[in-house]
Amino acid sequence: MERTSSGRLLAISDLHIGHPKNRDILEGLQPRHPDDWLIVAGDVAERVADVKDALGLLAARFATVLWAPGNHELWTHPSDPVQLRGAARYEHLVSVCRELGVVTPEDPYRVWHGAGGPVVVAPLFLLYDYSFLPPNATTKEEGLRAAHKAGVVCTDEHLLHPDPHPSREAWCRARLALTEERLSAVDPALPTVLVNHYPLVREPTRVLWHPEFAQWCGTEATSDWPRRFRASAVVYGHLHIPRTLWSDGVRHVEVSLGYPREWESRPTPPDVPKVILPA
Repeated sequence: MERTSSGRLLAISDLHIGHPKNRDILEGLQPRHPDDWLIVAGDVAERVADVKDALGLLAARFATVLWAPGNHELWTHPSDPVQLRGAARYEHLVSVCRELGVVTPEDPYRVWHGAGGPVVVAPLFLLYDYSFLPPNATTKEEGLRAAHKAGVVCTDEHLLHPDPHPSREAWCRARLALTEERLSAVDPALPTVLVNHYPLVREPTRVLWHPEFAQWCGTEATSDWPRRFRASAVVYGHLHIPRTLWSDGVRHVEVSLGYPREWESRPTPPDVPKVILPA
């Protein structure tokens, strides 16, 4: 058995290092203990080179870095020399992470043996399927019409390509099936920390100023996963609303930094990274 350390399991997301002030925060991220692990729950940057630079910096500092992709990493942005799309882009990012020694959703899940452990830390890549519908919408088509009318259509509609899948929701279904099988094989005696860029339950999206945006924020298919897979915590980002809430007895922690215009408007500096364990 691995020894118990004095390190902490930490988490951050939505670094968006294309913004110079956010890159400064990245540069300042340091472990307090040599055994600290860092979860990075997506949206590091849009360009592959920037993602590689950021994760490489963090991997050189923290004992273990675990990454789950956000939608921004999956964009095929016109400014990025790497013009891979869809699954090919994701697979390329996984290969970049493996070169750096960063744990991805495609790698064996690691067990945290520090304070609050042992616990299986599972980075996930699940996407969304438009099932977080806005009020009065019963289909994806109605939801998209409402989003267009409100002027809050996600950029994913233009830059996040599902190739070779016929749609983003089809890609989501494939990822759900693969991930469910892997999580079901985890030792049932061990709790988990489930890490996904998007929330696993609908509750965190209830406070969105524009409820029409929720359809790009997750899937109803994972609503029972926190309890079903024994989560001691769920770590997510994407909403840029950092907070902790409890749902069905499980702690859900949003660990996003967000854009400078968001965190600069708050009365206190960004509280990143968040401590996940010990709780």
